[in-house]
Parts: sequence; structure tokens; C-alpha cells
Amino acid sequence: SSSSRAPSSSRGRSGGQARGQPGRSTTQARVFSMTQQEAYATPDVITGMIPIFGYLARVLIDPGATHSFVARNFIPYISNRPIPITGRFSISLPTGEVLFADRVFRNCFVQVDDAWLEADLIPLDLVDLDIILGMDWLEKHHASVDCFRKEVTLRSPGQPKVIFRGERRVLPTCLISAITAKKLLKKGCEGYLAHIIDTREIPLNLEDIPVVCDFPDIFPDDLPGLPPEREIEFTIELLPGTNPIYQTPYRMAPAELRELKIQLQELVDLGFIRPSVSPWGAPVLFVRKKDGTMRLCIDYRQLNKVTIRNRYPLPRIDDLFDQLKGAKYFSKIDLRSGYHQLRIREEDIPKTAFRTRYGHYEFLVMPFGLTNAPAAFMDLMNRVFRPYLDHFVIVFIDDILVYSQTLEGHKKHLRLVLRTLRRKQLYAKFSKCQFWLDRVIFLGHVISAEGIYVDPQKVEAIVNWVQPTSVTEIRSFLGLAGYYRRFVEGFQELKKRLTTAPVLALPDNAGNFVIYSDASLQGLGCVLMQHDRVIAYASRQLKKHEQNYPVHDLELAAVVFALKIWRHYLYGETCQIFTDHKSLKYFFTQRELNMRQRRWLELIKDYDCTIEYHPGRANVVADALSRKTTGSLTHLRTAYLPLLVELRKDGVELEMTQQGGLLASLHVRPILVERIIVAQLEDPTLCRIRGEVENGSRKDYAIRGDGALKPSGLMQPLPIPEWKWERITMDFVFKLPRTSKGHDGIWVIVDRLTKSAHFLPIKETYSLTRLAKLFVDEIVRLHGAP
Repeated sequence: SSSSRAPSSSRGRSGGQARGQPGRSTTQARVFSMTQQEAYATPDVITGMIPIFGYLARVLIDPGATHSFVARNFIPYISNRPIPITGRFSISLPTGEVLFADRVFRNCFVQVDDAWLEADLIPLDLVDLDIILGMDWLEKHHASVDCFRKEVTLRSPGQPKVIFRGERRVLPTCLISAITAKKLLKKGCEGYLAHIIDTREIPLNLEDIPVVCDFPDIFPDDLPGLPPEREIEFTIELLPGTNPIYQTPYRMAPAELRELKIQLQELVDLGFIRPSVSPWGAPVLFVRKKDGTMRLCIDYRQLNKVTIRNRYPLPRIDDLFDQLKGAKYFSKIDLRSGYHQLRIREEDIPKTAFRTRYGHYEFLVMPFGLTNAPAAFMDLMNRVFRPYLDHFVIVFIDDILVYSQTLEGHKKHLRLVLRTLRRKQLYAKFSKCQFWLDRVIFLGHVISAEGIYVDPQKVEAIVNWVQPTSVTEIRSFLGLAGYYRRFVEGFQELKKRLTTAPVLALPDNAGNFVIYSDASLQGLGCVLMQHDRVIAYASRQLKKHEQNYPVHDLELAAVVFALKIWRHYLYGETCQIFTDHKSLKYFFTQRELNMRQRRWLELIKDYDCTIEYHPGRANVVADALSRKTTGSLTHLRTAYLPLLVELRKDGVELEMTQQGGLLASLHVRPILVERIIVAQLEDPTLCRIRGEVENGSRKDYAIRGDGALKPSGLMQPLPIPEWKWERITMDFVFKLPRTSKGHDGIWVIVDRLTKSAHFLPIKETYSLTRLAKLFVDEIVRLHGAP
């Protein structure tokens, strides 16, 4: 770990060069390593489990290591390719041995909470541990290490503040005999029986699934290349008089540029894109996926605005479910990058052009983010499976559900569907498919042999409402209930009425959905409506990292939350979203987006929706859902009681806030004013000033009506300087982390006219003479005497 008393060192070498072999331009590194058991038993080290590229790794936080390292047996789980290290890189072990490294994995994504933080990992043989994160990673992400709490606070620029909490040692298991346990129970001791069940599902291999094992070519790891010519092609019809639209490429970080070059080459190799000379040009951006990798997205917002909508109908959900009567066995198939399996009409290919730093390209296959993509793909799937629709197949865009009444029938039906996919050269993603089920979740409903049920999450927001216990909570719930003009005696009865017909209705195929969304410091809330009828409610509490979001992103998170959970209703339909945050109206025209907004933009582009402003006072349902109470304070730690008693003695008014904290209201009582007057009369200087005020010789002070001495007149602003550095302000900041040169403070000197500033590193122990010399050297020398 971070001290030189590490119990054991790493064994083996990282690179291919010999131990201790001298070389040219050698970079020195230092690492002390210990085993997992030693780290866990040592009280002053921080270890834990952290996802890296979606795989959990056992990590040691080691400020004593100059660099970060990865165990050689963990390398297969790293998606990045290693690159050679310039020059020689030596690693010193506590035993005195020296190893040499010749490669490094750059920009590996380490997930802490919901933040993705880059790390450069050097391969090294480690015992039990997978990753060591050293000072290079800690310094890059502005880490503060709390050894007592075993916490590391990370404040990486452009990322929300996150805290990694290390594992704590637990007491060893105490075993007692059955006879002793029986005696203790007879004495009145409480006993608990814990029953542990392993709920982890064993992943299935394709070879183990009946029927599916005969079609391995349907489930490739990647698409084989450009799809064949099909009976339909994707077309882009524009409004009359539309001229080509092109936009300036967005700026990208160096890591994004490297990823852009790689993904462009992959798309070219697959034949999905080609170099272009089109007058059209959309910018590109990256969206980070859940596993830490980046997805290339094209910003087609401007093209979508001038595209004529394809009104190909999506199937009615209730009509689809009518075909499932009597079905007992189900299989669900999800296509791999379904949009990329449909070609674009030749004359429309130039309209998909996008601009990058590395060239101008255009798509030959249907890209993600175009407004008519769902309708076109729905048309293709209906043509492919037309003989089987309403018999044993349901298709909704790229989701395929195969259903049967008997095992033999399901075997036959599944084979027909897979043969059709093979014949049409359509490919599925095995990891997202499910086979031979007796219960399946499809389009927001639970389907089984017993029937079809609405997903419980649809009305969970109302059913799980906590009974109100305060005026604020009652107002929140009555705002929701009053919206429907109902009066039902009894709280539970009211919840029941709000979650049963006729308030909740099934959607029809006319589209025109309306979403009301809202966000608060407690959570997100939204309601889905159609023709003034409620289709579903939804709400959830904020996650810990979301509590740091700015208001704009919180309100946008509520919109994204609604689109995700009601995708099966909204995909391919027109939709209006009402929010009480007015700036969201302009989200589709914003040029500068942060990484979080880019990720959400990619999702929102898949929907035919508009965002409108709706005043908060009119948005009572979503507002009520977002402000649901999540519990009440039932216990106050005794440690705080003495402080509360002292505050009460001083007359401080305490008020409970909505978040459960205490607000103190301080008022100057008359007795305190009397104490101030007595203190002024006992001070010789203030007594002299009081006498000068009383005889009229001093005008800068005055005596109030209650006898207290105070400065006369009102506070006035300082005059505006006529020349730069004629008037300055200054301040000192101390108690900062000590630098390598011993500085622990900053002297801030600001010009009042231009607001330009100097930040001088100083020590708290500097004398007045030392400060004066520094002022002359750094300020007067450059700007003259103020």
C-alpha cells in the first residue's frame, strides 16, 4: 500500500525485458503491492469493488504508488488496446527489484457511482488484486483521501463529485453450539433465522437451447457487412423548397477524437458509410453507454425538422394482445442494430452526410436518430413476417414475440421464425433474446398463461403513496386528487379509485399523447395522458448523484424518465411534453451540450415529440408525484440535543425544512441591545467618540434613539476608479494543502476597474516586511503604485 511496510511484493515482470537491465531514457515508477487478504486485514488501506468496462474489479487505492496498474489476468476484460510506452519504464519493488514495462492501456474507464473516470493502467503481476489506482489517477481526478472513513472523494473536472467508499472490516463470525443457543433462548434472548438463496441466473449458451442451437449464424457477434437489397428501402422526403443544411462540427476532446477515428474506420470496413461530397452535413457527438464505451451519434435535429413524416401505422397494443389468448410458451427475439440492416435509397444517401474532423461521410444503411426510422422498420418487419402475424408472431419495430399453446407447437413456430430470419439475412443479438418462457414482459405488460397484466410500475406511484402526516404532504396529495374533481371518503379508497377505471384508460391508435413532467429535490414525476384521460402515472426518488444535478438537467431527466418507461406507447407516435421549466423549450436548438445532455439527446431524437412550457401551478399531477414524501424523522441522535438546548436558551427559533434539516432564525432581542450599549459605555475610545458626537464636533457617528452608538448615514459605494490599477482590493486565503515549495496560502489582489487579478503563493508565516517586498516585486513593478 502507501507505506514501505508492505507485507509482500509483486512477483514476475510486466514487460518483456529482464529485471534490473539498464537502458536509455528510463522513467522511474514505484509500487508496493499486497494480497487481497493482507489489504482487507490492514486498517489503513482502502480497497473495494469497482466496475471497469462493465466488469467488477477488486481495486486498491494506493497513494504510495506513482502510477496505476492492472493484473495480467484481468487484461482480457479490458476493451482498449495496449500502446507502447515511449522510452524505458522501470518499476521499483519494495524488495529492491526493478521490473520494466513496455506497454500501457490508455483511457480505461473506471466507474465510481455514475461517473466514468479515465485511468492509464500498466500491466503487472498482482496477487489477488485486479487494479491498483495510484497517485497519477488520484491527482488527475482531484482526489481527497479520508483514511479514517476509508473514503476517496473525487472532483474530476466536468464530472459530478463522487465518493468511493472502501470496504470495512467486519467482526468475525461468532459460532456457538446448539446447547448454548437453547439455553440463551430459554433466558429470553431473541433469535433470528436467516435463509439465504442464490438468485443469480446461470447464463445459457446458444448450444444449450433447443431449436436455437441449429441457427448459430442468426446470432453473430457483429453484423457481417452491408445488408442485402430488400423489398423496401429507407427514404427521406423533404418539405418543398428545402435547401441543403450543413452545420459546423462540434469540438471534441482528445479521447473522443481517438475514438472517432476508430469507429469511423469500423463503419467504413463494414460498408455502412462511405466518403461523401454531399452539400448536406450534420455534426457528430459521442454518448457514453452504461458499460463505459462511447457510441457515435449523428445530430440530425435540423434534418428531421424539414422531413415529411411517414405515417405508417404502428400496431395497437390492445389488438396485439388479443392474439395471445391461450398462449402458454413464449420466446422474445431482439435484432442486432436493426436499423443498420436496412439500406437507404440511393438518391437519399447524400442527405445523411455528416461532418467530422477526419472527413465528410454518408450512410448507406439507415442510421439512428432519423424521424421516420421506426415507421420504415415497422414496415419491413410486417412484410417479413406477414404470413405468421396474428397466428404465432407479434412484431413491434425490432422486437419479435413468438407465442404458442403447446411445447411442440412452440418448437415448430420458433423454427419457422428463425428460418425466416436466416432467409431474409436478418440477425439477432443473443444476449438480449429470451427463449422458452412461461412468463414474459413485453411492451409494458406481463404476459403468462394466466393472462395479461399491466406492469405494476404503471400505477406504483399512486399505490405506494405514503399516508400524509403534515399540511404540506396533504396539499401535495390533494393537488393530485383534486385534478380529477373527485371526492372519496378515506385515504386508501381514494388511492384505489385513482388507480382503477375510469381514471386509467387504455391508449388508442390515434396518437397525440401528452406528458406532464416535473422534478423536485426529492424525485421525478410524470403522467401520461391521451384525450384528457390518464394512461399511466410514474415517479421515483432521485439517485444520490442526481441530487447534484442543476435544475435544467433535473427537469430534463424527468422528460427522459417518461420517454424510457412509456417507450412502447410513444415510439412512432406524436407526443407533446409539458414542463414547468421554460428553458427546455429550446433544448432542440442548443449548440453547447454537456455529456449528459448529449446522451439524453440521442434518446429523445428517436421520438416525434415537442417540449412545451406549462406553468408549475397548472402542472399539479406531475408536481405532486415529484414531491412525494419518502419517510419521516423518527429518531434524533442524542449527541445533538445539548446544542439544541443551548440554541433554545438563546431564543433561537428552529424550523424543520422540507428536506428534514433544521433552520435557525436569529433575532436581536432587546436585552442584547442593552448589553451592546453597556459595552460601548465601558470602552474608553467609544466613550470619547460619543462625547464628540454629543458636542457636535464629529459627524461620522450618530447616537440612535435607544442610545446605541452607530456610524452615521447610509453605506455608499466606492467611487469608480479613473484608471486601471489605481484602486485595488485584496484578500488572503490560508489553510490550503501545502505545495512542494511549502506554500499554504494565496494572496489575491484584484484591480477594481478591470477586475484583472494576481494570485500570489505565500506562506502563513510570512512577515509584514516579506509581504511588502512581494507586493513591490509583483504588483508595483508591473502596474505602478496604486
